Amino acid sequence: MSYTALYRKFRPDTFADVKGQEHIVTTLKNQLRANRIGHAYLFTGTRGTGKTTVAKIFARTVNCENPTEDGPCGECRICRAIAAGASMNVIEIDAASNNGVDNIREIVEEVSYSPAEGKYKVYIIDEVHMLSIGAFNALLKTLEEPPSYVIFILATTEVYKIPITILSRCQRYDFKRISVETITERMQQLIGAEDVQAEEKALRYIAKTADGSMRDALSLLDQCIAFHLGKELTYDKVLDVLGAVDTEVFSRLLRCVVERDVLGCIQLLEDIVMQGRELTRFVTDFTWYLRNLMLVQASDRLEDVIDMSTENLKRLKEEAEAVDMDQIVRYIRIFSELSGQIRYASQKRILVEIALIKLCRPEMETDRDSVLDRIRQVEDKVENGVRVAVPQEAPDAAGAASESNSKPRPQLPRAVPEDVKKIVANWPAIVGSAENPMRIYLKSAKLSLDSEGRLMVVLEDGVASDYFCKHPENKIQLETLLSDFSGKEIEIDLQTMDDRRDFEENYADLAQLVHMDIEEEDEDK
Repeated sequence: MSYTALYRKFRPDTFADVKGQEHIVTTLKNQLRANRIGHAYLFTGTRGTGKTTVAKIFARTVNCENPTEDGPCGECRICRAIAAGASMNVIEIDAASNNGVDNIREIVEEVSYSPAEGKYKVYIIDEVHMLSIGAFNALLKTLEEPPSYVIFILATTEVYKIPITILSRCQRYDFKRISVETITERMQQLIGAEDVQAEEKALRYIAKTADGSMRDALSLLDQCIAFHLGKELTYDKVLDVLGAVDTEVFSRLLRCVVERDVLGCIQLLEDIVMQGRELTRFVTDFTWYLRNLMLVQASDRLEDVIDMSTENLKRLKEEAEAVDMDQIVRYIRIFSELSGQIRYASQKRILVEIALIKLCRPEMETDRDSVLDRIRQVEDKVENGVRVAVPQEAPDAAGAASESNSKPRPQLPRAVPEDVKKIVANWPAIVGSAENPMRIYLKSAKLSLDSEGRLMVVLEDGVASDYFCKHPENKIQLETLLSDFSGKEIEIDLQTMDDRRDFEENYADLAQLVHMDIEEEDEDK
């Protein structure tokens, strides 16, 4: 016998088996008990929450010869015929593929014939929002005044697409998203019946990923069991199958962002990509991680709202202390915008890299949150004793006095070694011969000379300086490139600048001197 998927194998047969929709089940059972059955119902809600399942249970119950408190008996002749799909009393219609006027007119004609057996003819129209306007109009009159033996059950995930004239003629039931606890409990029951071992943490992650859909959860569970058939289903194995990222990785990423370590963020993303993780899911999960950080900062009593273990919640509270609320809000905004762009993007990785750089570099944006983040960055530098360049204003009396006491502008050296002069004169060509990403980081670099006559390469603070200063092998590669060009062994001194003004105030521009020498030689000729 062929294999049956879990969501089909364990589809509820009675109202008692329906999980997470107690408000709807109770109402329908009361209607059945009091014989106050309506002629038209509208079941709406997100996918996999039980709309079609409840409709089928209701259809079997109204026709059952021996109905019980929890629905159909399942043993009588009519129940067995409906379950086998051989009954003419329950007609299921997929409006996605039968959405024309002619399809609805066939239903209208069939309605005039009473059921051959049982009490009611039940029409279950799934995805009813897919019907055309003409089809809705053809259904309207019959839906308003159907024969006493006809019940319409309309199911949809997009209720706003249904005309108000149809909505006003139906009893509307909104199916809620099913909670993580309810889905996890249901999956624990099913794996017991399937003789499968699984960690509760793994099941909870599947339930969370399902986003309130029981069908999605069972499909994901089926996929994970098949991938690790015969083995215990652990949390790490679930992450592997679903292409997800562990929360510990999010913690490391947040630390890199707070420290404005762009290179660390990019390297961490590289590890995620090389592990085969799905970037769309990564963006969604990291956004939820930031959301949890925000909630932890907002209140100390949110254990029931945040779905995670006590150990992880404790670590989350510690991490929340290192980030301000407006920072978290900015991070969430950037990644929320990214989640809307990445779904259909062809270069997903590049979009994620841009977003990570935005997190680390608030100066790239001009909104209020980014400006506050930049001010905080300056305050941190001042507290740590780091010099911060302040824009100069028009001098007044006090400003003139302070200007006279400021340190003199650095002077150009009187003589420059010939090999260094050759490098400076041909610097654009040397940069052009370098390979990426070195070529990109060297384009903004400035050249100067230290007190020992060594070539000084002044790099922009951030990604460029991290590339050379934190990775000595890249510095060695640059020295090799310069040595090959000059024919002599070149040793460089790496320095960092905030911007061009910082360089002009603190370093001698070697390119300026070399340019002056070249002009003098031309005049002599």
